[in-house]
Amino acid sequence: MTARFEDTSPVRPFRWSRGERHFSGWYWAATTGQHVGFESWLERDRLLLMDFDAQVAGIASQPFWLHWHDGARERRHAPDYFVRRVDGSAVVVDVRANERIEPKDVEAFEVTRIACAQAGWHFERVGTPEPVLLANVRWLSRYRHPRCLHHTAADRLREAFATPGPLLPGADTAGDRLATLPALFHLLWRQELVAEDLSIQLLGPRTVVGRVERGSH
Repeated sequence: MTARFEDTSPVRPFRWSRGERHFSGWYWAATTGQHVGFESWLERDRLLLMDFDAQVAGIASQPFWLHWHDGARERRHAPDYFVRRVDGSAVVVDVRANERIEPKDVEAFEVTRIACAQAGWHFERVGTPEPVLLANVRWLSRYRHPRCLHHTAADRLREAFATPGPLLPGADTAGDRLATLPALFHLLWRQELVAEDLSIQLLGPRTVVGRVERGSH
């Protein structure tokens, strides 16, 4: 296989069936400029957070089948996501809420963890995200597309927040809100600007925003 796993197509289709409790779909990832599949709202939420993560360089859903024998029968498992990080390392991610993990899932996750270790990859099983952080990232994701970046407004915003200050007054000093707010939220999504306490409080007019100092991460 010559393709990198973050560039592969899903190994199985996403199905929509009437009466199903889960919801499948496609999410446009700003990280890659490509659509990535999800099979539940929880997967979609985790996909949002991965797309927001500045350390993520590539994402693919259901990237491969893992086959094994459990002593009684042949089994297989397609992990939910393969993630390539900017440092070149890889993470295989399975998404499952704690209360929905069954014994067969425990086995599948453990087999996947062992296989990933042998390949030199990391493995993570993630559950329900922290709600305040998720709400903030959901809001910012509405402005993830490059079309939200008004370049003149962005330059003024970078100047306005060279010294950290409250969100709305800073946006107002940069110009008309119709131009500055979409650009501001796009810069926050890209993490050129950062807001304090995204995991503690919801974004608001008084949220303190500042510039990222290059080399500080």
